[in-house]
Amino acid sequence: MSRAILQVMVRGRVQGVGYRAWVEYQATASGLEGWVRNRRDGSVEALLAGPPQHVAEMVALCRHGPPSSRVDSVTSETASADELNLRRAGEAFSVLPTV
Repeated sequence: MSRAILQVMVRGRVQGVGYRAWVEYQATASGLEGWVRNRRDGSVEALLAGPPQHVAEMVALCRHGPPSSRVDSVTSETASADELNLRRAGEAFSVLPTV
C-alpha cells in the first residue's frame, strides 16, 4: 500500500479556536499518523501521513476547519518520514508545543 506524507500550513484565524484539537480528532478518525502544532506567526502546521486518498481528504478538510475558525490559505508540500519522529513516543498523532 502506498503512503503519502504531507506538511501542511494553515493560515487565518486558526489559533484559539480549537483548530489543533479538531485536526487531531479528524486525522485520528481517518486513521492518519502525524502531528499538529501552533506556530508563533499565528499559523497552524501539521504533518499528515497515511493512504494518499485519506491524506488528500484531510487537507481538503483543513481548508474549512472547525466552525469557529476562518481559514485564509492552506499550503502543502511533500515531507519525509523523518518528520514523523517529532511525535510523542507511542502516539500515532500528537499535538505538539508551539514553535
